[in-house]
Amino acid sequence: MQQNIITKLIAQALQLGIEAVSNTLTLLNEGCTIPFISRYRKERTDGLDEVQITAISNQYERLKEIMKRKETVLKTIDEQDKLTPELRKRIENCWDATELEDIYLPYKPRRRTRAQVAREQGLEPLAKILLIQREHNPEAAADKQLAIINSTLSIKEALKGAQDIIAEMVSEDERSRQQVRGAYRRTAIITSKVIKAKADSNEAAKFSDYFDWHEPLKRCSSHRLLAMRRGEAEGILRISIDPIDDQECIDRIRRHYVYGNTPCGKLVAEAVEDGYKRLLKPAIETEFSNLSKEQADAEAIRVFAENLRQLLLGAPLGQKRVMGIDPGFRTGCKVVCLDAQGNLLHHEAIFPHPPINKRMQATIHIQQMIEQYHIEAIAIGNGTASRETHSFIEDCLNDGNEISVFVVSEDGASVYSASKVAREEFPDEDVTVRGAVSIGRRLMDPLAELVKIDPKSIGVGQYQHDVDQIKLKEQLDQTVISCVNSVGVNLNTASQHLLQYVSGLGPVLAKNIVDYRRENGAFTSRAQLKKVPRLGPSAFEQCAGFLRIPNATNPLDNSAVHPESYAIVERMAKDQGCTVTDLISDPLRRQKIDINSYVTEHVGLPTLTDIMKELEKPGRDPREQIEEFHFANGIESIDDLVEGMELPGIITNITAFGAFVDIGVHQDGLVHVSQMANKYVKDPNEIVKLHQHVKVRVLEVDHRRHRISLSMKL
Repeated sequence: MQQNIITKLIAQALQLGIEAVSNTLTLLNEGCTIPFISRYRKERTDGLDEVQITAISNQYERLKEIMKRKETVLKTIDEQDKLTPELRKRIENCWDATELEDIYLPYKPRRRTRAQVAREQGLEPLAKILLIQREHNPEAAADKQLAIINSTLSIKEALKGAQDIIAEMVSEDERSRQQVRGAYRRTAIITSKVIKAKADSNEAAKFSDYFDWHEPLKRCSSHRLLAMRRGEAEGILRISIDPIDDQECIDRIRRHYVYGNTPCGKLVAEAVEDGYKRLLKPAIETEFSNLSKEQADAEAIRVFAENLRQLLLGAPLGQKRVMGIDPGFRTGCKVVCLDAQGNLLHHEAIFPHPPINKRMQATIHIQQMIEQYHIEAIAIGNGTASRETHSFIEDCLNDGNEISVFVVSEDGASVYSASKVAREEFPDEDVTVRGAVSIGRRLMDPLAELVKIDPKSIGVGQYQHDVDQIKLKEQLDQTVISCVNSVGVNLNTASQHLLQYVSGLGPVLAKNIVDYRRENGAFTSRAQLKKVPRLGPSAFEQCAGFLRIPNATNPLDNSAVHPESYAIVERMAKDQGCTVTDLISDPLRRQKIDINSYVTEHVGLPTLTDIMKELEKPGRDPREQIEEFHFANGIESIDDLVEGMELPGIITNITAFGAFVDIGVHQDGLVHVSQMANKYVKDPNEIVKLHQHVKVRVLEVDHRRHRISLSMKL
């Protein structure tokens, strides 16, 4: 019964078919992964994509949390002997977390409040008398009640205690809470003020925009809110959220409690105002503060996840013999030579730049390494001395030399070089060598290398250290898993770290695969996976379609066709009077196939269509081809920039407010969202992608703050 309700709620919230949602939930509960469901179970989900299936999964987890909370609420109220059939039914039918907490609030165990003290003193009957507002003399009513309970309290104290009870009742009343929420939703203003004692400190300078700031909360962007919250966390700013008119909120609540200008009515009116200011408003302010933070977190995490996806799916060079260079001045440039599989062949340091200036010696060494290790491409880190090293390398290359030179982001390379993964890969090398290897490998296959690094260290986030870290990790892990499985993984060359993100695997099975490969040699078929320790039928079903074996005996083992569909392809080949290999290589044979004749109870047109696409280009890499890039000659520092200058650049980071562009001056410039196009741009991702090559115009150069404003409106 509950599962049916949950299914309907999810279908309604996401505007999806009930049957598709129901089948998706069944598959998720059976342990199927999101990539597997979206790729290989399209008939059961009516073709839902990864985004939709992820949304179903997230909604399901949220509703399960509400179910657990309802159990706690029902148990707590029942233990107080206050659970009426009507209240039980209302709680069981509630699927909104905020509404559930409002229902529960009057029964919630709490600390010893002023109202609780008053109740213990026997003043609740007096509070009810005041609320009815029929007594003409509240003091006399208080005196009478004190006599009944034999209390030594004064009349003034008794009336104050009764007002405390009324104030708490007002603050816990669902109708009052909804009214104040409505006011906050419509008119809330977020205000930021600097703490005067910190105003002149160096730490405060970066928050100067928010020293005296206010705007409607509903218009406050994610990055501004997170910036203010960071300033508050560092003790520099004080943040508040208030409705435009407190008095209007108080007046609205009073209409429900105050019936006239009577003595009792005046006391109730005072209690309402006290309840609003002391209890209700702070509670709703906290609620909206948390809600706005959650929304800002969600937006920041979305931006980060999208950037990470673009970074992981960056164009790979492929299996080429690469020279990786981690540039530097005083400490020199660390140079590594890698074979086509990314194995380290040689490393050394050269010193072509000041202060050592051994340029001639460095040139000879570079040329010798290129010749000795048959280098096909060069990757240079984009950090300190990058431009200078790029110019030096181009001078080293002989005329007619077809070696391509690429500038590669080195964000996170130092994190990798000191990590456990790097120590296990290169136990005998120091961190500088490991970092240069990472730079070289990033050129060959960004995905395979970047999955080894904590996404927060890759340098494409927006306030990633200020958002909910659990939600951030969940989203980024989902993004990595999605990217790895959309590309597919070479079963014979993938590292343990890459394999663990494959659908149905994980750290233990990934290690077992690598160990099996080491002991038994390269895999020759997907079926061999069944011999890997602890890799059972379920794990095989989930992972097999995402693993590739180039040059396998069965060509389908190097495709996204799942082993469960091999028989279909073999039948297609047999019907065409050829082999599977012939079917893949001959488009004319494939054109003769009528896929409708292969539809069965379990295999429909979506799967058959995917199979035909895969036979057209088996094992194809969905990523784009890499392109060389060259910065403008003679522009190497911020001092070389002139307003109006047009320059080539590379998008290095995308945020909600714009994109950062590397123009080769050791300081990225910002293209604000308003300068991206000659039209309104809501999301910068509509216009640019990470590592995209763009042409920009210099708008302004702030030498003091090292800020460069750029425009893409050329």
